[in-house]
Amino acid sequence: MTTTAPYQAYVYAYPHKTAYRPLEPEPSLQKVWTAEPSDSLFLYMHVPFCEMRCGFCNLFTRTGAPEELTGAYLDALDRQATAVLDALGGGASFATAAFGGGTPTYFTAAELERLCDIAGRFPGFGKGPLGVETSPATATTDRLTVLAERGTTRVSIGVQSFIDEEARAAVRPQKRAEVEAALDRIRAVGFPTLNIDLIYGIDGQTPATWLHSLNAALEWRPEELYLYPLYVRPLTGLGRRAQDWDDQRLALYRLGRDHLLSEGYEQVSMRMFRRPEGVTGGTEYCCQTDGMVGLGCGARSYTAGLHYSFEYAVEQRHVRSIIDDYVREDDFATARVGFELDAGEQRRRHFLQSLLQTSGLDRSSYRTRFGTEPCDDFSVELAPFDDLGWLETTETTLRLTPEGLAHSDAIGPALFSRRVRESMASYKAR
Repeated sequence: MTTTAPYQAYVYAYPHKTAYRPLEPEPSLQKVWTAEPSDSLFLYMHVPFCEMRCGFCNLFTRTGAPEELTGAYLDALDRQATAVLDALGGGASFATAAFGGGTPTYFTAAELERLCDIAGRFPGFGKGPLGVETSPATATTDRLTVLAERGTTRVSIGVQSFIDEEARAAVRPQKRAEVEAALDRIRAVGFPTLNIDLIYGIDGQTPATWLHSLNAALEWRPEELYLYPLYVRPLTGLGRRAQDWDDQRLALYRLGRDHLLSEGYEQVSMRMFRRPEGVTGGTEYCCQTDGMVGLGCGARSYTAGLHYSFEYAVEQRHVRSIIDDYVREDDFATARVGFELDAGEQRRRHFLQSLLQTSGLDRSSYRTRFGTEPCDDFSVELAPFDDLGWLETTETTLRLTPEGLAHSDAIGPALFSRRVRESMASYKAR
């Protein structure tokens, strides 16, 4: 792997879902969760439906789901919730929750009420942060009102660009007027945290147009902003485009980063920026804390030793088949597809996902948890990045320099274990 190529892959979780395999035999959820701390869990509910498929999207989602299917999906979520609650026992409590997708607000207001009712079966839901993803077309007042009344603290909206031509180039056909009307409604209903997603590297985008979108977003004073590089992935709407635009993306990243820093935002990771005024309500997941319970056919669940989910796909016909199987399922008592993390993989996950944050890796916490020194455990992998000047090591912390952080999408994949890389390489994309 060429470590200086900045855009290898976005590491939002480790290991990647393409490293998961069918579990044989399938362990019972009760066994999986028996020895896990369960007093501060993360609840994630996945809604695999969207009104349109963006050209850059490789998420597990389908378009045009009829009311019969969305209703059947909620029925299946309810059945899965029963199985998970039985497996967790009576001592579980949830500190944070998120509805993701897909687009959760593809559901009608009444369906969102039911989604919240299902989530409300989990002890602690509604008392901590709740984040929900939305889109300009589905951020309607009735839906947003339901979410606000049920305790939503963070709404994230995918805008990508405030320039209509760029949105079309990304196969995200939307008008700026529609985006601004949705933002008006979100602010009018009132949520502690608004996040706006923007994308750089779109065909035809220039530094001037990128700054235009950034400034348009800043007019709403969002508490958070995510800046995503455009990736062209197999089986997506843009997947047939072959072009090398690393230099352009890196230049636009630096421009966006510096602009947001000059506007008073603080950088949390390569992608995430937030206002530092102490606004609460975000739902970012801390990799040092295992224990995430996922509901829905595209959701992952994390324990210290096992990450599990259902089958994964990108191509629409396979996604639809998996959703159809899910809504017919009656037995959710086992983990089906997953990845078992031995002690080495647990170290690597903690190390990798901590390093990709601006705060870096706390060496003392690592030693307390694993009994070893992180710089010794990963000396071989870190050497190329140290030689490039991308690492800053102190007695207490190991962190990336600003230039290292800019290359997070190269550093992250380079730190994958051989086992994970081989498993991902042998995955048959569908």
